[in-house]
Amino acid sequence: MGSERRERMRVLGARLRALRADVGLTGAALAQQAGVGQPTVSKVENGRMVPSLDVLDRLSRALGLDESTAGEVRELLAAVEAAVETGSGSEGDVPAGLVVDEAVRGARLVRSFQCVVLPALLQSAEYARHVFESAPNLTPEVVGRAVAARVERQSLLYEPGRESVFVLTEAVLRTWPGTSALMLAQLDRLLAVESLSTVRLGVIPWRRPVPLLPRHGFTLCDQRAVVVEAFTGERVSVDSAELAASEEAFGRFERAAVFGDEVRELLLRVMKEFRELGDTVIP
Repeated sequence: MGSERRERMRVLGARLRALRADVGLTGAALAQQAGVGQPTVSKVENGRMVPSLDVLDRLSRALGLDESTAGEVRELLAAVEAAVETGSGSEGDVPAGLVVDEAVRGARLVRSFQCVVLPALLQSAEYARHVFESAPNLTPEVVGRAVAARVERQSLLYEPGRESVFVLTEAVLRTWPGTSALMLAQLDRLLAVESLSTVRLGVIPWRRPVPLLPRHGFTLCDQRAVVVEAFTGERVSVDSAELAASEEAFGRFERAAVFGDEVRELLLRVMKEFRELGDTVIP
């Protein structure tokens, strides 16, 4: 694990330990009041475990934190999540490209806009493999672990109490790695995910102008953080101005998108076109 990430975990843990001491609670008492295991409290306070946002909020409520202090510890958690992008890709590090996977872990509402690459939570294993293989300096072993971690994280889509909203440009459906067979499997997955009650999938068709020109993809995690994705990597921001701008942009893209039956018809049409391509790959 990178030294920066370890240090940020230590800072978060130390702050929670100090807050617990301020209210005179033991670790066991805090765990009981928060409804979490005592080992969880110990690991978090000692910088050996990154809590989910849900666990952090439970601890904050049990500690009786005011809004300002609760916001402070949330920002410390966001800083830990942001530090995953500094990993070198060696054993135990989180490879570049998994920042968004970590950031969405504790979010109850995930909203993602993408204009080139499919959102991480929607990628098939083979699609994700191409994503990670395009990153520099990753060994096949690291790529394999990254793909497995991404697929495992997608179980969040099925959890009650979570909501995921994805808005894509039609270009995302037509920007494809590998073979047409890969994309047929990927589009079939989108059809399956679109039917989930916890998911809303929207696409801005090519026939509609975009409300503003997208410069990059981004993912909003509740209303606390935004993951901004670029060629050079991903970063997590908790800056209020950037959050507000991202919220406004997502709303405009969402209003331009089609959902429901129109999305399913679009996906089926694109699948038909991929079938007609066969296994054609143009060098």
